[in-house]
Amino acid sequence: MKPAGIHFKKLILVCTNERENGDECCAARASVALHAKVKAAIKVVDPSVRVSRTGCLGNCATGTTVVIMPDNIWLGDVQESDIPEIVRMALA
Repeated sequence: MKPAGIHFKKLILVCTNERENGDECCAARASVALHAKVKAAIKVVDPSVRVSRTGCLGNCATGTTVVIMPDNIWLGDVQESDIPEIVRMALA
């Protein structure tokens, strides 16, 4: 193992997990579209913040989950209207 050499100031994880059995999941709450919109909003203001899709973060019952690292900020029931606040938190 060796260091990857890629360094982002922060990492925003957007759960896009999909469950085929009908159980609650973030993808069923439009998290794929949310990811794209968060990524576009962050790219405009600070490309040193990485926005990535992720599998299940174990927070299915509270809706689309977004995590801002390394700040360890966990957000649930995230909506498109929350994007400005996510950007603000990521830049803090």
